[in-house]
Amino acid sequence: MAPRPARTRSALSAVLIALSCLLLPFGTLAAWAAYGLTDTTRYVTTMAPLATDPDVRDAVVDTVGAGIMQQVGDRLDAGPTRATVRPFVHDAVRSFTRTEAFRTAWDAANRAVHDAVLRALRDEDEGAAPRAVTVDLAPVTAQVKVRLAYDHMPLAGRIPVEHTEVAVLPAQDLVRLRKGYHVLDVAGFWLPLAAAALAVAGIAVATCRRRAVTATALGTALGGGLLALAVRVGRSLTLADLPDAAHQPAAGAVYDALTATLRTVSWLLVALGLAVALAAWLSGRYGHLLRRPRPRPATVVPPALTPQHSGPPPRV
Repeated sequence: MAPRPARTRSALSAVLIALSCLLLPFGTLAAWAAYGLTDTTRYVTTMAPLATDPDVRDAVVDTVGAGIMQQVGDRLDAGPTRATVRPFVHDAVRSFTRTEAFRTAWDAANRAVHDAVLRALRDEDEGAAPRAVTVDLAPVTAQVKVRLAYDHMPLAGRIPVEHTEVAVLPAQDLVRLRKGYHVLDVAGFWLPLAAAALAVAGIAVATCRRRAVTATALGTALGGGLLALAVRVGRSLTLADLPDAAHQPAAGAVYDALTATLRTVSWLLVALGLAVALAAWLSGRYGHLLRRPRPRPATVVPPALTPQHSGPPPRV
């Protein structure tokens, strides 16, 4: 039966390691949201390849085309005229999405929207009423109008270029999102730090540190696997909540691009945890084969004493 101090140390070590492994996935998620999503340059770089994604282009064509047709409907006659214009507008928008100008506009729009969202989330003016974050379609409409005029569409000159605001972040969600942003800002720093400190403390107080390292490594791998599963479940829930099912492929492409770093980190945690656990197990099972026995010091044998002559002294 183990002594009471040893059992106490083992129990304390198990609690500390369990808390560390529990905080690890939450800390990784919070750090990704607090430091990964809030970096405008990184966000624009992540979103840039989506300008060539077919699903994203189709969603842009539908959104921009609907905005232009809403403006056109106020200026043109209803009925056949509007139905005649719609295919030309959609073809012009689709043609515009294949140009270098669209990719430049895509990067500029993402940078502007990201900056506007961050300013809205970081706004500390509690007295001011929250305002929705919107994006203006007027620059894109102007480009489409030029494209239609180049294609000699007779009604291109009558398309108005007006400021059409598309809501990106509704005003009613800002208060809740601001609170969540401030929580993530704090948790993104302290949760990973607390997880690392708890793991070190759990290993330090353990009676068998090799076993504690193995448990921490396996818990890290489990946390990484749960985080990867959470990212996958979050994708399904996000797409299921979309009101327009036709834009689900585009939303899925955006979600995958934004969570690529998080997925990579989660699988790195799995690989690192399993590698450390395997190394700890191998060192415990075969470590004695690598240890060379220490050479024993040579035993010094004292020289045999020469017996002295005990007879009578010699005669002189």
